[in-house]
Amino acid sequence: MVANKEIEKLEKSAVKLTVTVAKEDVRKEFDGLVDKYCKTAHVKGFRKGKVPAGILLQKYGESIRYETSMKVIEESLKELFEEIEERPIAYSTPELQDEALVNEDEDFTFSVKYDVFPDITLGEYKGLTVEEPEVKVGKKEIDEELEKIRDQNSVVMEKEKPVEKDDIVTVDYVELDENGQEVEGTRREDFVFTVGSGYNMYKIDDDLVGMKTGEEKEIKKSFPEDFEYQELAGSEKTIKVSLKVVKEKQLPALDDELAQDVNEKFETLKDLKDDIKKRLESSLEQRLRSIKIDSLLEQIVEKSEIDVPESMVAAELENSWRNFQMQSRMSEDQLLQLLSIQGKDKAALLAEWRDDAEKSLKAQLVIGKLIEAEDIKVNDEDYEKELAEQAERSDMTLEQTREYVDNNNMEEYLRSDLLNRKLFDRLLEISEVKKGKKESYVDVMNRNK
Repeated sequence: MVANKEIEKLEKSAVKLTVTVAKEDVRKEFDGLVDKYCKTAHVKGFRKGKVPAGILLQKYGESIRYETSMKVIEESLKELFEEIEERPIAYSTPELQDEALVNEDEDFTFSVKYDVFPDITLGEYKGLTVEEPEVKVGKKEIDEELEKIRDQNSVVMEKEKPVEKDDIVTVDYVELDENGQEVEGTRREDFVFTVGSGYNMYKIDDDLVGMKTGEEKEIKKSFPEDFEYQELAGSEKTIKVSLKVVKEKQLPALDDELAQDVNEKFETLKDLKDDIKKRLESSLEQRLRSIKIDSLLEQIVEKSEIDVPESMVAAELENSWRNFQMQSRMSEDQLLQLLSIQGKDKAALLAEWRDDAEKSLKAQLVIGKLIEAEDIKVNDEDYEKELAEQAERSDMTLEQTREYVDNNNMEEYLRSDLLNRKLFDRLLEISEVKKGKKESYVDVMNRNK
């Protein structure tokens, strides 16, 4: 069917494919449609199946030529995409560049534009240098984890004393206008928050300190121009608050009994502390590895040549939007409304995310190219070993783990993750790791988050 083809490479890994189809094939498709409609068309004055071709073309010729065009385009592209390397990526649908309508007595030429998988020229990736921050798990970090555990095992009790920081309060509140009347739509009842957390719209935490259960109070607040809620920024408000309930947390003693309550495998507080240290050190080890890998990938991406297709970026941004919506636990309409209040819209947010999306895609593409360059492979033995380790970490049998993986279609994900880890092991082997500056555990764990 295809008599000739031309492929022109464009920016951002796009191509323009120009195709010429021989007039004989065009005529064959055209005549086939004419014959089909002569047998099925209903035309006044003619019995079904007896409509002359000339009458049919006089009445429906333009539509038949359009349908022929679409069919010829579809069939010729299907043929070509089985032959040429420059196939469209999954995110990209070929777009017809100009209006194309066949003439059944001539060759038919049309052009489509689409994105292809980008060419990747790897920069130097061997012998790179990365810094590993100097950090350790100390008493401070263990004590902080112990306090979190105490908080998780605390008992919340009502109290008669005035409100203090860290108390849990239940309040009714409403905004008042200049005449002392309630502002419609601002009343909230049985609103619960922890004093000092700031988890309330008007930031009335400090104003509640000293209040007693059953007390009512009018609070005047001035909000700065850069206040986080735009509708309050630069304004002065009066809020009437009624304190309904005050509760306080009663923390358990830091002793062997607490350790035993956390998990029966702990007999003493020391056992719990040792477990915390081991867990924090494991998390730190993984974080340091991630920092080194991120640094290496950043250097390799910087040295490499990658022209990321626009359709790939658009798909990545749309995926980020869906994740953002899921995390917000709002419908898309609610999320758009919230953005509107903040003076933004979806397009503006995606524009803010664009650089990060491109960096992420380049890193993914580089990883794939490095796996190919270093001939990294995952065999069945590697996979079985990973399943066994997963089972041990999850306190499951190997059979249970395999069943879980199979039922959730996770085998491909696990193999891909293994492939990446083997690559990263290789990159760290061929790189120089230098000792960096001293940093705190918290700073290292929260870096780039």
